[in-house]
Amino acid sequence: MNYIQTGIDGVWLIEPKVFHDARGYFMEAFKEEEFRTQIGEVHFVQDNESKSSFGVLRGLHYQKGDYSQAKLVRVIKGKVLDVAVDLRKESSTFGKYVSVELSEENKRQFFIPRGFAHGFLVLSEEAIFTYKVDNVYAPHAEASIRYDDPTIGIDWPIAPEQMLLSEKDKTGTSLEEAECF
Repeated sequence: MNYIQTGIDGVWLIEPKVFHDARGYFMEAFKEEEFRTQIGEVHFVQDNESKSSFGVLRGLHYQKGDYSQAKLVRVIKGKVLDVAVDLRKESSTFGKYVSVELSEENKRQFFIPRGFAHGFLVLSEEAIFTYKVDNVYAPHAEASIRYDDPTIGIDWPIAPEQMLLSEKDKTGTSLEEAECF
C-alpha cells in the first residue's frame, strides 16, 4: 500500500496495490503491521457500513471527549467526496479541512485520527461506504457541525438543493459553538 500524508497532520490517504486479471481483482484492504508502521498504533474495535443514494450528505459528525474515534474509511460501491475537519484547538490547521474522492474504482482509503469531524457526500447514483473505528458508538457523546459552516467553507461539488440531509445534519452547530478537542 502507498501511504500519503495529506496537508493536515495525522490525516492519511492510503492507496492499495490492486491486482487485476481475467477473474476480477484482489487487494489487501488492511494489514495491521503495515498500518502501525506507517501511521501508528490504532486498535480498531468496530466496523460500520452504510448505503446511500446520490446527494446524501452524512456529517459533519464526531464524538466528544473520551468517546472520540479514529476512522479508516473506504467506498465499496459508488463514489463519494469524503471530508475531515480538524477540531484540535492547539493545531495549526484548526478549522481546516481535507477532502478526497473515494470510489470503487480508485479503492483509496482515508484515515482520520481522533480530534476530527467527518462527513461524506454521495456523488454516484448509490454508494456503499464502510469504515473501521477505534472506539464504540456512544450516542450521548455524539456531535455534529453544520456541513455549510462558512468558517470552514467546504467546497461541496453539488448544489445544496440537491443534498439529502438528516434533521441532525441540518441543525448541527457552527465550528465556533462546537465542543472541540
